[in-house]
Order: sequence, then C-alpha cells, then structure tokens
Amino acid sequence: MDRSPNLKVSKSRTYFQLLIIMNVLLLAASAALLINQSAPVAEPRVVTARGDLGADERATIDLFRNARDSVVFISTRQRVADFWTRNVYSVPRGSGSGLVWDEAGHIVTNFHVIEGASEAQIQLADGRQFSATLVGVSSQHDLAVLKIGGAGFTAPARVPIGTSSDLQVGQNVFAIGNPFGLDWTLTKGIVSALDRSLPNENGPDIRHLIQTDAAINPGNSGGPLLDSAGRLIGINTAIYSPSGASAGIGFAVPVDTVMRVVPQLISEGRYTRPSLGVESDDDINDRLKRASGIEGVFVLRVDPGSSAERAGLVAAQRTRRGVAPGDIVTALNGKPVSRVGDLLARLDDFRVGQSVELTLMRGGEERTARLELEPGS
Repeated sequence: MDRSPNLKVSKSRTYFQLLIIMNVLLLAASAALLINQSAPVAEPRVVTARGDLGADERATIDLFRNARDSVVFISTRQRVADFWTRNVYSVPRGSGSGLVWDEAGHIVTNFHVIEGASEAQIQLADGRQFSATLVGVSSQHDLAVLKIGGAGFTAPARVPIGTSSDLQVGQNVFAIGNPFGLDWTLTKGIVSALDRSLPNENGPDIRHLIQTDAAINPGNSGGPLLDSAGRLIGINTAIYSPSGASAGIGFAVPVDTVMRVVPQLISEGRYTRPSLGVESDDDINDRLKRASGIEGVFVLRVDPGSSAERAGLVAAQRTRRGVAPGDIVTALNGKPVSRVGDLLARLDDFRVGQSVELTLMRGGEERTARLELEPGS
C-alpha cells in the first residue's frame, strides 16, 4: 500500500506547527524588548547628607520644644434646651488655645474662647485632660482665667515672661496654638506694628495690641506669642480677614497688659479699672472740641470725695449761653489724649493706688495736677 500522500501531509503539518511556534516566540521576544524599553529599571536615589542645621533653625526647634508643654488645647460645650421637650443637652461650642500660667494650674486664654460656654475641657501636651472651672474674666481686655488640677496636680513647665514695652517692629515672633483643631502648631512671623486698637463688643476698644504676620487662625486664640528668646510677649486674640482664615494680619494682647490683669482675675475674679474720679462722654466731648477748638477730654463731672476733687479739678457748667468748659485733660504723664478712649487706654497702663500727672487746660491757661488712681466701676 502506498503511504506517501499521508507522509507528505504529516510533514507539511509539522512544518506549519514549527512555523507557528517560531512566530509566537518571536512575538514574545519583541514584546519583552518593548517592555524593557518602555519601563526602565527603577533604582533608589542616593540620599544626600544634610549636614548641620542652621543656627536659626536650631533656635526655633529649641524654642518650640521648650514652650510646647505650656500650651493647652481648650474645647468648650454649651447647654441648650429643646424648645418642645425642654430637655437640656450639652453640645460642642468651639475650641481654642491657652497657656499654663502657674503651678496652681491657672490657665490664661481669651474671653471670647469661653464666652457663652457652660463647660470647658483642657488637654495638656502630655495627654492629660481636665475639666476646668472659671476663675475670672476681663471682657474689655479679652482675657479669661480658668483653673485645672487638684490634689497632687503637677503643672508642666511654664514659658518665661517677657515684656512688651521694648518691642520693635520687625523683630521675630512665634505663635503656638491649635488652629482649626490642629493641635500644637507653630507659626513664625514678625512684629508688623504696635499699639493697634480693635473694636470690642463688650466695652471700650481693646488698645495697645501687637500686630503680627505670624499665621493666626481660628483656634489660635488664647495661645502665646513668643519672642525669639522664647519669652511670652502676648496672648493671640484676633485676626483681620474677610475670609475668616489668616491673611497675615493678626493681633495679640501685650504681655504687660496680661501681667496687670491676670493677677487681679486670680485674686479677685474680676478686673478693676483705675479711675481719676471724673466723668466724660465721647459724643459731648466731640461737640465741645469742635466748639472750642481745643483737643482734649472735657471733664463733665467730678465725683465727690474723689482724688480729682481733692486735686481741685473743675467740671464743665451749664450756663444760659451754653456749656462753660471747666478743666480739659490734654495729657496724662506727658502723653497726649484727645478722646475719652485715649484717656481710658492711658489709665489702663497703671494700677489702682498709683499716682499720675494730668496736664490740664482751663480758661486758656495750662497747669498740672497729680492724682492717685482709684477703683473704677
């Protein structure tokens, strides 16, 4: 039997199969080559040694490490009543920052941080948490003092106290706080301006504020503003921003004001403003200044038995022709005043019992009088 046709078919089929295998291998090799070309081998980069930190960087790191433990996180809650059921609930109100003031556990913060709150929780940098009690407030300075701890309480290290009397525009400052709840955040800036004023819903304008471009955001309020030596020079209080976020314009209550107010809040629970024992009014004062052309604060009333009365100050009198000016205060300890707010701000630099010198104008003649400051209302 002749098998040659089948043999030919078998050989052709084998050749065809080999051809397919060779093509597959060739395609695989080409694909591998393309993959190798499109995906080069990734090797780790060599780490470059950084070297020593700069002196200013080391100083900033040390400043934060030394001050961090004295800064606290404050969260507040407010009790609200359901209109229909009259059930009372405690709901979150806000958060802010504060500063450990002394070993007794007093915490300094802003008044607006705790305003309207029914309870406040304090968290220290080491994780300890305490319920705080309110010691005292001064809404006119936007300052408040809370108290934490008890028997066996160990206070963290406190930041050293500086002074705001010798601050200069341009010097470095550092803010530590909890902006937007981001706890223990450090920002850096400079003193942008001094002796700024801000309107205050709770009384006279807040005066003598430090302006800084260190980033201060909601949640920073109540935290410390430090100088480059790590000393407390202010308590961060407010920002100027149309958006509500930092715009490079922040304000702090100067530490010299804090040092006058906080001890009174701790010992008495309130701040007593020093007074001359006279009364004035902004609107009337402005009218009298326009009518007389004299810049100063017109004395409208002298309190009986006050140091002003003992010093011989004379109040304005009503006559048939109008108001006859008495004494006009033009300066306090050599610093000029032209508005009632100016006089109150100057007085706020002193304590009850201290003496001040007034420059007075009466009947076109200038004279001086020394008065002892009394407790105000």
